[in-house]
Amino acid sequence: MPQVQTARGPIDTAELGPTLMHEHVFVLTADVQQNYPAEWGSEDERVADAVQRLTSLHALGVRTIVDPTVVGLGRYIPRIARIAEQVELNIVVATGIYTYGDAPFFFKHRGPALDAVLGTSVPEPMVDMFVGDIRDGIAGTGVKAGLLKCAIDHEGMTPGVERVMRAVAATHRETGTPITVHTHPGSQQGLAVKRLLCDELGVEPRRVVLGHSGDSTDADHLTELAEAGFVLGMDRFGINLDTTFEARADIVVEMCARGFAASMVLSQDAACYLDWIDPGVLPFLPQWNYEHIHTEVIPYLLEHGVTREQVETMLVEVPRRYFEG
Repeated sequence: MPQVQTARGPIDTAELGPTLMHEHVFVLTADVQQNYPAEWGSEDERVADAVQRLTSLHALGVRTIVDPTVVGLGRYIPRIARIAEQVELNIVVATGIYTYGDAPFFFKHRGPALDAVLGTSVPEPMVDMFVGDIRDGIAGTGVKAGLLKCAIDHEGMTPGVERVMRAVAATHRETGTPITVHTHPGSQQGLAVKRLLCDELGVEPRRVVLGHSGDSTDADHLTELAEAGFVLGMDRFGINLDTTFEARADIVVEMCARGFAASMVLSQDAACYLDWIDPGVLPFLPQWNYEHIHTEVIPYLLEHGVTREQVETMLVEVPRRYFEG
């Protein structure tokens, strides 16, 4: 039976159950939290809050969340492992780098950045880092990454984005680990992902989730991506600063009507604690929580013609297939 790594160790993919494919436990700016600890507060209280929220999610029937928090988003796996020990929910963690522009400054004078200076091809250190997270575990915790993460936004295929994406592709080819990509569908960056990651570097689209595809209501563009074989992340329910709940839900309804339930996954992109948003903004995100899919989204989809079988496909079958390869 195929397996997937979680924060408590490997499980059979059949045990994934209903899966939310893009949720964070914490999203942090590590330098700020380390140097201004008052921003974070009590570690025990933060952990207890996460345990309570994830326990409530499990009570709704969710069995797995995929947490694509990587370098650039404040990943700290010892804390996630501590939380995972106290909940029944499976937490699949990721390796990779989150950047829209330059690669992190750490890599400025390492690896391929030195090719021109040295007149030779220098190996990419990101690949060894990512492979180590997948095969050996992260930061001495023994927790192994179950997926790879990279990003592209409206800035497009910047040199830093391309470098990270190439490292992710190389790691995928070596390990077979699936990939999730933060994308910007408004500028159709999924097509840029296809050109580099798939057409040039040989990654099969079915092993790639194009995150945040539900930010777009362009059904023809999303159809093009689904027909290419990608998994579409309809994964920002509750984040309605630039759109509406109805727009996010209606595009899922339309794509199901077009026959693409087997090309979509559902999620909220929520977090127990996110230091990227000023607390004054949070009242504008009242539905931004782990439970929104089950309390609001699924009822809306069912009322508008999506079948329970299609919901099951998006929550159970597609995640399992994605991890099985």
